[in-house]
Amino acid sequence: MHLALRNVTKRFGSLVANDRISFTVEPGEIHCLLGENGAGKSTLMNVLYGLYTADEGEILIDDVVQNFSGPGEAIAAGIGMVHQHFMLVPTFTVAENVVLGNESTGFAGALDLDTARERVREISARFGFKVDPDAIVEDLPVGVQQRVEIIKVLSRDAKMLVFDEPTAVLTPQETDELMAIMRQLRDEGTGIVFITHKLREVRAVADRITVIRRGKVVGEASPKAESAELAALMVGRPVSLTVQKDPPRLGDEALVVRDLTVSDASGLVHVDNINFSIRAGEILAVAGVQGNGQTELAEAILGLQKRVSGSITLDGKELVGASVRKALDAGVGFVPEDRQTNGLVGTFTIAENLMLNRSFRLPFVRRGSLRRAELRDFAQKKMEEYDVRAPGITTPVGTLSGGNQQKVVVARELSRDLRLLVASQPTRGVDVGSIEFIHQQVVVARDSGIPVLLVSAELDEVVALADRIMVLYRGQVVGIVPADTPRDVLGLMMAGERPAGVEA
Repeated sequence: MHLALRNVTKRFGSLVANDRISFTVEPGEIHCLLGENGAGKSTLMNVLYGLYTADEGEILIDDVVQNFSGPGEAIAAGIGMVHQHFMLVPTFTVAENVVLGNESTGFAGALDLDTARERVREISARFGFKVDPDAIVEDLPVGVQQRVEIIKVLSRDAKMLVFDEPTAVLTPQETDELMAIMRQLRDEGTGIVFITHKLREVRAVADRITVIRRGKVVGEASPKAESAELAALMVGRPVSLTVQKDPPRLGDEALVVRDLTVSDASGLVHVDNINFSIRAGEILAVAGVQGNGQTELAEAILGLQKRVSGSITLDGKELVGASVRKALDAGVGFVPEDRQTNGLVGTFTIAENLMLNRSFRLPFVRRGSLRRAELRDFAQKKMEEYDVRAPGITTPVGTLSGGNQQKVVVARELSRDLRLLVASQPTRGVDVGSIEFIHQQVVVARDSGIPVLLVSAELDEVVALADRIMVLYRGQVVGIVPADTPRDVLGLMMAGERPAGVEA
């Protein structure tokens, strides 16, 4: 199958998400769409898959113009999509998920699961997947669930596959396995569109690379191109991809966590009796596939989790049972993983967001009255220091790009007198240039003597920033290891294995 997109444009009101984008994918080719989050990659693929209708342009398959009114027509034309967030029913079996939406029936209208089971076995054998058609999906590891997604699209005879940020929830080993699967599909003649923002993966598997920035194609690149060259195309300027930092100047133990357990209202344990400490001037990075207790750990330190047992002390002060206000007063700075939900108020101005956690005290409020001059001067200073790009301090923060929104959060948290910085997914959804800046600010905080707990699903970020790495799996500490621990060892730990010599 030959796929071509010609001058595809998609608008959402005044926002032009895709601006006259054109590219082609040949049979037996992996064509990578490289760009930062928000560049328009997923929107473009949703147009291809029939989820959106293009405002302008056309899609051609084997030189025939297509007008998909929904995913069903795209699937019938031979296009399959493996989504970043799996489109599976957790309580169904593999075979039931594979047949879902394309059910065949036998005698008296009974669902023909035997055919589905045989199709799963056939595709599994062909690719070495080792997937049991009768396994319940929620009981399968994340990497195997992704293979179920691939089996599902292949069972419908897809000739063109779209992988949308497919490695976001995978360990390094599972990522390598996926790359091998993609190469095998390519070698059998399948065309693949690979959407990602991870330079390491692009260079490992792409045959061709098209770079998208702010909804437009800004160039094509060779898979042999250096990472710095690809990053510059993505951002529009040269950026440094390495974090410059000196060895840590360690102080006393500052944050001490003992026997910490966090559960939810249903009694499900998310953090299971963990112990660790962080010294002043040190970055302890928490590694692990998303959903293994990292979010609950970070929120427990700030007082956002209510069902907590054990002890969390900062400079000897107990935080378990304390309110969020008391945690902030104790010197905890918090960069939440979801800035739009938990970090910012979109309708508030930049200046108002910069004072959110100090809106009740000096220097911004005195005797219940806002000191506008102090807030104005502070906000203007922070916009300059943190390179927040906006018309002015009265700009609603919700109108800013993701990178600039994140800079507002980081500026607010690091402008206080901190005793601990908890940074949870600090660069999620921001461009390479903003990542470079935020990493620098985290290192500056560490070098000033602030202990840092960094939570990140990006292993490259963990390795770049950490002084030590703590790996979580299903809420438990697999081990705490040096920052120079090999990636393959970290990958095994992220899958729950404890290599010889590693202590919990």
